[in-house]
Amino acid sequence: MPDYAILGAHEGSAPESPAGTLYPPGLMSPRPSALITGITGQDGSYLAEFLLEKGYDVHGVVRRSSTEKFDRIEHLRDRVTLHQADLLDHRSLVDALRAARPDEIYNLAAMSFVAVSWIQPTLTAEFTGLGVTRMLEAMREVCRDARFYQASSSEMFGKVREVPQNEHTPFYPRSPYGVAKAYGHFITVNYRESYDLHASSGILFNHESPRRGLEFVTRKITWHAAAIKLGLVDKLPLGNLDAERDWGYAKDYVEAMWMMLQRDSPDDYVVATGTAHSVRDCVEIAFDQAGLEIAHHVEIDESLKRPAEVDHLIGDASKARRELGWEPRTSFEELIRLMVDADHELLRGGGQAATAQLSRTRSEAKPDWA
Repeated sequence: MPDYAILGAHEGSAPESPAGTLYPPGLMSPRPSALITGITGQDGSYLAEFLLEKGYDVHGVVRRSSTEKFDRIEHLRDRVTLHQADLLDHRSLVDALRAARPDEIYNLAAMSFVAVSWIQPTLTAEFTGLGVTRMLEAMREVCRDARFYQASSSEMFGKVREVPQNEHTPFYPRSPYGVAKAYGHFITVNYRESYDLHASSGILFNHESPRRGLEFVTRKITWHAAAIKLGLVDKLPLGNLDAERDWGYAKDYVEAMWMMLQRDSPDDYVVATGTAHSVRDCVEIAFDQAGLEIAHHVEIDESLKRPAEVDHLIGDASKARRELGWEPRTSFEELIRLMVDADHELLRGGGQAATAQLSRTRSEAKPDWA
């Protein structure tokens, strides 16, 4: 676990804290407190930044795993408190909540890559579905007055029943991930109504950023555009160029999460731009930003297509606009261009992260999952 010390593990390392708690010096204070599961992910890192700017005492849950990656929160390491816990282990969640004493809980952790949910459907159900129940049960046991946010997903709509989709659109998930997210969503509603918890769900449509994993198609495109420009690779293999999504900027979307928990009454909200774009649109903007010709570098690979494609996912966020005052601030074109620029800077700068990404990209061929 790079550059983090477990309190009590080193002599003179500060006041004693619960076992498994990673505490930066000088952070004990009566500020509002928030606990984020999935803090090392794209959304978790942006949310941590946002809450720190708001003056929160920010805590994060990390798994007891040698593969846990901290690069997205490396710049925050002295400002957040990390707790070792796992959504598969109820007792560890109880211990983390007792240590953090949060006013707000943001449950962002999940097996969030849809492709893996087909390979590991049972583990996806345990982690992304039942993990929500374990978190809610731990909350009931330790801090039932806290406010809870559940990261729901537009993948729950799947084979859509109407366009655009809103909070009342029926779910018809088309992947094990979507099914697990639907369970997590409904168990949150159930606990809210059964136990009078302040528990809200954000049904977030696709949201991207330079911190998105390379397995996601937007980042795959922007990374390849930058890498081709720099002469590091020559081809961008893609599956379905006509697949469409409602893509927004993750940094805009985490603000909506926080807004939900500031409401007196908990509820569920769709968070989306309301505009769909195709994979082809993404390629055109990315290659334009990099000054490249698409025909010279993009190739279609049938093996990269989904077994069951979701339908026309477009979100209707009018409720969030009306009740939360939330609006997306970054357009799709602005998003893709800033991602290309970020990838160009990353790759041009070289370093360990860029080298590892290049090596992994050359050795793996994964389906395009939006």
